[in-house]
Amino acid sequence: MKIKIMLAAAALAAGLASPALAGDPTGLWQTPTNGGQVRISRCGQALCGVLVTSDHIRRDPNARDEHNRNAEQRGRTLRNLPMLTGFTGGPTEWRNGSVYNPADGGTYRGTITMTNDNSLRLRGCIVAPLCKTQTWTRIQ
Repeated sequence: MKIKIMLAAAALAAGLASPALAGDPTGLWQTPTNGGQVRISRCGQALCGVLVTSDHIRRDPNARDEHNRNAEQRGRTLRNLPMLTGFTGGPTEWRNGSVYNPADGGTYRGTITMTNDNSLRLRGCIVAPLCKTQTWTRIQ
């Protein structure tokens, strides 16, 4: 009987400590700037993310990607704009992705690190050590 209780307790503890959810960056995230919300999802073996809303989009639902360095892409709407592409790795850190910043039209090499279930750190670099880091908070 004692062994069954110990096995049940061990199984319960393993279930509570399961990394399946702890390192899962998929979901909707609040950015610290411009009221941005980004939905991160899986794109094949990689992570990607699109801009769902921001202060700019709330003011003008048809706001365009006017700062894009590629003039041909300045007509894209900000809503559902791909911002994160090609992040691979896990279970708590994804590297070698690209971060598009619609505020300056630049694309940067990035890393996503889960700091806990509801917080992640996004780092984008022109070239190390010229990097910026933001902490995003999970909405859902």
